[in-house]
Amino acid sequence: MPEVEGLAAAAAGVATASGARLVVLVDGRSGTGKTTLGGSLADRLGAQIVHLDDVYPGWDGLHAAARAVVTDVLGEPSGYRRWDWAASRPAEWVAVDPAGPIVVEGCGALSRASAPLASLRVWLEADDDTRWARAIGRDGDSFAREWDRWAAQEAAFIATEQPAGLADVVLRT
Repeated sequence: MPEVEGLAAAAAGVATASGARLVVLVDGRSGTGKTTLGGSLADRLGAQIVHLDDVYPGWDGLHAAARAVVTDVLGEPSGYRRWDWAASRPAEWVAVDPAGPIVVEGCGALSRASAPLASLRVWLEADDDTRWARAIGRDGDSFAREWDRWAAQEAAFIATEQPAGLADVVLRT
């Protein structure tokens, strides 16, 4: 992604100028490319990455994971309770370096509560057909069965938090 270099430089510049921890939040609906962009940014910045797919407590957990970004992932002690999707229950605590640079990616990463903690806030958009093809291509039938359920949570989160309006950068993927 050609945007990675510029986004990484912008995030590093803000963190350096403010003296704050480098925190990048990448948000968007399912299938917009959050994991790809987040991984590229983490690699470029030498940052740890937290995928909210590991944090959501099940198919109804988007709002809980959004809260966990602030209270757990970026809070003290820094980390999160990983969700075991196969067993459908919480698993081990995953510690996060509280001082190290971090990229948090997933729907729910960018909220009114998390935005002030970030050096860079990115919102990704894609048309519905593209999102569907990417998501189902990635996760198959298991996600196809849950698409509408998850999309309703995304819509509710977006309506409440307005993450695109909180973003420093909005990219169409």
